[in-house]
Amino acid sequence: MTRDDKLDEKLRRAVADLVVRPGAKVSLPRDFDPGHKAGYVDRDDAKEMLQHTLERLAMYQDRLAAQQTFGLLVVLQGMDAAGKDGVVKHVMAGMNPQGVVAHSFKRPSASELRHDYLWRHQVALPERGQVGIFNRSHYEEVVAVRVHKELLEAQLLPSKKTGPRLWQTRYREINAWERYLVDNGIAVVKLFLNVSRDEQRNRLLERIDDPEKNWKFSEADVHERENWDAYQKAYGAMLSATSTEAAPWHVLPADHKWFAQLAAAGAIVGAFEAIDPRYPKVSAQQREALSRAREQLLRD
Repeated sequence: MTRDDKLDEKLRRAVADLVVRPGAKVSLPRDFDPGHKAGYVDRDDAKEMLQHTLERLAMYQDRLAAQQTFGLLVVLQGMDAAGKDGVVKHVMAGMNPQGVVAHSFKRPSASELRHDYLWRHQVALPERGQVGIFNRSHYEEVVAVRVHKELLEAQLLPSKKTGPRLWQTRYREINAWERYLVDNGIAVVKLFLNVSRDEQRNRLLERIDDPEKNWKFSEADVHERENWDAYQKAYGAMLSATSTEAAPWHVLPADHKWFAQLAAAGAIVGAFEAIDPRYPKVSAQQREALSRAREQLLRD
């Protein structure tokens, strides 16, 4: 086993411990520690592995784009200030931006509300050869909408479809949709950034106290903290119901941003490894064309 293989294996074991087993019942924060570091001491301790993992991401993305067979969808969920934007910034930075499409889903527009709740997510899916990022996603429909009932009222649903079985119905629909995507070559990597209430408070205070971070602060984030317990319950139910063999959830400890970013990179590399994209093989006819083109260029 080479040194790089050892690095990969260490991270692979760490990421495997963060997967929600299909059928498991998740209670937050009891079942997953937001401060977990998988044996790493600090950012410097994980720096080498993160760099190595980002290089592997770039390699796999290049193959994905060349093969034009598979797509990869990265789903990011988490409380405000959990570090979703940081994952997009630091983990995806090593990829070719031409092959990455990011969407941050806000409250649905009037036009979007006239469609089914998955419609706007379906049209935003990555093409074959692309990596797509949903920074907040279709899971808001079973989390934020569950916590804020007024959001559900705006969805123009038939009254008989908004009863107590609504959430179980949506879990089933989402699972079936993701199974459909995987069957059609779109791998789905689901990352829940699990931040503690205390750490979230510290990050929000930092946004207030640091002038360079004032632009990140929103009073709405503070108001949402009043619903912390309701969100934790909704996220626990979501993780329990929608972690499947086709598209399992990874619960990333997010109190240490550097570890969340390392774990996210490791989970995405794991999805790439499962796809195993390859450069297309060149046919005999194509090799002949390449040879003629080479000779012509050498004569120039």
